[in-house]
Amino acid sequence: MLLSRFQVFYNWRCRYGRFFPRLLLIFFTALGVVLGAAIIGSLAAVLVGQPPLRTMTSLALEIKVWAVAAAMGGTFSAIEILGQGIMEVQSRILLKQLVFIIIAFASAQVGYWLIQNLAGGK
Repeated sequence: MLLSRFQVFYNWRCRYGRFFPRLLLIFFTALGVVLGAAIIGSLAAVLVGQPPLRTMTSLALEIKVWAVAAAMGGTFSAIEILGQGIMEVQSRILLKQLVFIIIAFASAQVGYWLIQNLAGGK
């Protein structure tokens, strides 16, 4: 059973190349940035006497854009690749980069949603 799962993953990787592993890396990086910043930041709120749950929620909301930038490997490389796709009319590169950006935004939103529910919602 384990061997067949490995073969499925290997065949999938050979067919799609580095697209899906990169997609997973971007998703979990953005998610980790939001969750990590909110949780560690709430510890600072405890130390200075502020409400940690409210601080956690506000930090998660404020850090979403930076989580996307971190997951994409910085904003310059993403803009450069988008520019290359537009100028050279390479729709495949452009589409891949747009999917990466959408996944990064979605995972940052999932992280915010998790923190918001952990803190008791709105």
